[in-house]
Amino acid sequence: MQALPFATIAFVLYVAAATWQGMALFRRVPPRQGMVRLLGALGLLLHIPVVVQLMGQSPGLLPGFTTSATLFMAVAVNVLLIASLFKPVLNVGIVLFPLAGVALITATWLPSHTSQTGLTPGILLHAISSALAFAMLAIAAIQAILVGLQNQALRHHHIRGIVQSLPPLTTMERVLFELVWAGILLLTLSIVSGFIFLDNIFAQHLLHKTVLSLGAWVIFTTLLIGRYRFGWRGMRAVRWTLGGCTLLILAYFGSKFVLEILLNR
Repeated sequence: MQALPFATIAFVLYVAAATWQGMALFRRVPPRQGMVRLLGALGLLLHIPVVVQLMGQSPGLLPGFTTSATLFMAVAVNVLLIASLFKPVLNVGIVLFPLAGVALITATWLPSHTSQTGLTPGILLHAISSALAFAMLAIAAIQAILVGLQNQALRHHHIRGIVQSLPPLTTMERVLFELVWAGILLLTLSIVSGFIFLDNIFAQHLLHKTVLSLGAWVIFTTLLIGRYRFGWRGMRAVRWTLGGCTLLILAYFGSKFVLEILLNR
């Protein structure tokens, strides 16, 4: 299978879905959530075989930076499409869909290094929970950006445009914390399974991931405690969510990016 044509078509579908949803958000076109989901789902259907091929070309079991990024993006898009059936989160696709498309195109062009490891059920549990945790918290981060924009607009009494198209701020914040709750539960499972099933989670090649993941867990847990104990909301919730997600991105992709992209190792 030629990966590039599939990746290119998926990219176009993702951008089309994001563009329509963005124009609907700014009230330039009527909302068509079913069409947006369909475009995103078609993009995902082309995304998945490219990921499978990229992982099949890898000699090891742990994919490198570009393959990992496009794999995690596929999981995130899938989670978003399913969650959008039950929660008003489809606006997250304005950012997530193009990122998934860019990751997919990049993965087909740039080589991805791999590393060997024994794949056991425990390690598989750790990998799946890590991917789902990242997907859920990445969606939460984009939701937090929308909450921040909405909060600032309301503070400055800008009640037209994007504010009119988004759900009420209380609903947006409730969905944000529901996403964080789901993400922290998955992140907890990822960390616990890592301690149980990985030989040495504080080994040199895993130390940064362990420390940063624990740091992200502390940030998200503190946010949830602050929410339900002290009523944290608004921009404080936005900042804590984005801070935790930043640590998580560095944990999952930081060293891979430095070694493979910057140092070409």
